Amino acid sequence: MNLADLNKIARAMVAPGKGILAADESSGTIKKRFDAIGVESTEDNRRDYREMLFRSKEAMTNYVSGVILYDETIWQKAKDGTPLVKLIEAAGAIPGIKVDEGTQALPGCPGELITVGLDRLAERLKKYYEQGARFAKWRAVIDVGNGIPSRTAIQTNAHALARYAALCQAAQIVPIVEPEVLMDGDHDIARCYEVTEAVLNETFQQLFIQRVALEGMVLKPNMAIAGKKSARKSSVAEVAEQTVKLLKACVPSAVPGIAFLSGGQSDEEATAHLDAMHRIGGLPWGLTFSYGRALQAAPQKAWAGKAENVAAGQQAFTHRARMNSLASKGEWKAELEKKAA
Repeated sequence: MNLADLNKIARAMVAPGKGILAADESSGTIKKRFDAIGVESTEDNRRDYREMLFRSKEAMTNYVSGVILYDETIWQKAKDGTPLVKLIEAAGAIPGIKVDEGTQALPGCPGELITVGLDRLAERLKKYYEQGARFAKWRAVIDVGNGIPSRTAIQTNAHALARYAALCQAAQIVPIVEPEVLMDGDHDIARCYEVTEAVLNETFQQLFIQRVALEGMVLKPNMAIAGKKSARKSSVAEVAEQTVKLLKACVPSAVPGIAFLSGGQSDEEATAHLDAMHRIGGLPWGLTFSYGRALQAAPQKAWAGKAENVAAGQQAFTHRARMNSLASKGEWKAELEKKAA
């Protein structure tokens, strides 16, 4: 393992003003999103849609540091025969790959899940590296509810994340470590903080045991935020304060950067929260975004599967990427959203 190279890539992934586009939706997820805009989820339509994003020159060059791809996409070629990976590289962004294989029920823990995909991961990483991937992603899902998460769910998922991260670094690939505490429940921000703290502490403990070099990874956590069904919504300032406090308590400063998931927040909420954290300042690591839906909902709607809407789709994508870029420097203002609309 060449740690200096891994560190260089990890730092580039969280470079000031740039963030990561999560374009790694599984076939099932992208089908749901395409259904919502009335587009059939065929291989060609998925390719055309992602090609539209990767050819958005302004967004990709100025605001996007890397792109997380799905297995189908990393092997695909654009309409003109150019590999999609090459389009990403040509824009100066780094190609990455989602390597987990989804979740299964966790035995003995009703309502809880374990992420799978460690079998033969070393072989897959080798092939992805040859195809141009320089970072990877693995998502652990921790639900909050009555009596959950259990210690079992937290420990087994943290252990799998650490095993994955160690295999990535051995393959000269930067691991994005993503332990996501879901915001689907009715829990308040204090409960989210408590669960996320336990999850992050266990994750770093496991990373230490598996000898993962913290300088060669990126953390992709949830924010400290109330569940969607909570009676008490958290203000932007509260989410920012609690999240910064939580990360400072749990994340070693050796980690080059943190790239948040949006986790079901609206486009603007995800942007406002990131901006407010930067305004608090004094952060020991790069802090940016790794958004999927919060970057893509607007371009999907504008594109709607029509070739004549490609420019409109690219414009919507560029706007969202720019807003998040500003937020990742603490320079975003709500009025900029109205202006574009």
